[in-house]
Amino acid sequence: MKRRDFLKVSATGAAVAAVASPAIAQSSPEVKWRLASSFPKSLDTIYGGGEYLAKQVAEMTDNKFQIQVFAAGEIVPALQVLDATSNGTVEMSHTVSYYYVGKDPTFAIFASVPFGLNARQQNSWLYQGGGNELANEFYKKYSVVGFPCGNTGTQMGGWFRKEIKTVADLSGLKFRIGGIAGQVLQKVGVVPQQIAGGDIYPSLEKGTIDAAEWVGPYDDEKLGFQKVAKYYYYPGFWEGGPTVHAFANLEKFNALPKNYQSVLTNAAQATNSWMAARYDMLNPTALKRLVAGGTQLRPFSNEVLDACLKATNELWGEISAKNADFKKVIDAMQAYRSDQYLWWQVAEYTYDSFMIRSRTRG
Repeated sequence: MKRRDFLKVSATGAAVAAVASPAIAQSSPEVKWRLASSFPKSLDTIYGGGEYLAKQVAEMTDNKFQIQVFAAGEIVPALQVLDATSNGTVEMSHTVSYYYVGKDPTFAIFASVPFGLNARQQNSWLYQGGGNELANEFYKKYSVVGFPCGNTGTQMGGWFRKEIKTVADLSGLKFRIGGIAGQVLQKVGVVPQQIAGGDIYPSLEKGTIDAAEWVGPYDDEKLGFQKVAKYYYYPGFWEGGPTVHAFANLEKFNALPKNYQSVLTNAAQATNSWMAARYDMLNPTALKRLVAGGTQLRPFSNEVLDACLKATNELWGEISAKNADFKKVIDAMQAYRSDQYLWWQVAEYTYDSFMIRSRTRG
C-alpha cells in the first residue's frame, strides 16, 4: 500500500472511531442507583437476591450501571421500601408485594396468596400467562414497575409453642404472619401480627407472639426460631410459591437507555432462578439439622387446611365485591391455577408421588 493511500485509510479510520466512540458512550452512560431491601444481611439467600441482581447488572454493563444494595433499616424500615421507591427516595427496592396489602389487597396476588400457585406455576403465570402484564398495570398506580426477582418455593407453616391439632387450637393464637394470609387466619381465630424478619425472634422469645412463620428451614435456622419454639408445621399453605419482586421507580426506569432496561429485566429473571435453586439446595440439609436438634416436625391436619380453604374463598368473595382490581386479578390467577393443576395431577404429581414412595421404601 502506498504511503499516501495508507494515510487516507488511517484518517478515515480515525474519523470513524471519532464518530463511533461518542455514540457508544452515549448509549452506555454511567448510572448509579440505590436499592433498599426488606431483608437483613444475615439472610444471605433472600437478601442475597438483591446483591445477585446488582452483580448481574454490573457485569452485563461493564460496571457502567451500578446498583448499591442496602439492608432493611439502612435507608428506610423493612416494610417501607416500596414507598421509598414510589416517591423516588431510592431508585429500586427488593421486597415482597404482599407486605403492602394495607394499601390494596391486590398487591398480594402477584407474590402469593393462600392456596394459590406453586413456584413453577407462579413463574408460568407471570412470565407466560399474562400475570406480569396485570401486575405492572396495577403497579403503575404506585409509580413503580415490578420484576419477579426470586422465589422461595413452598414455605413452611411456622414455629409454634404448642401443637395445633384442630381449628380450636388456633383460637386466640398470636401468630406472626404477614399480609392477606393474616386476614384468612383471622377468620379461624388467629390474631395475626405483621412483624419484619429481623424482629421476629425477640418477639417469639419474649412471648409477645405465640407462633411465627418466615420462609423455610435454611432461613428459619439462621434466625434461631428452633431455640424458642418446639413445633415446626408444614406446609405454609398461604405461600405455595411466593415471588420476591424487584421494584423500580417508573420514571427512573423509563429514563434508562433501552439496553439498560433490558439488562435489568434479564438480571431479575436470572435472580429469580438463582434464588429458587439455592433454597432447593439449602433447605434439605437445614431441615435434617433442625430435626436432629430436637425440632418436632408436624403436618397441619386436614381439618385445619379445609377450614382455612373455606375461609380463603369467603375472603376472596368479600374483597372482590368491593375491589375491582382484586377481582380482575384473583379471577385470572384462579383460572390459571385450575388448568395448571389439571396438568399437574397427570404428570408432575404422579411422578413426584411415586418417587417419594420409592424413597421411603429405600
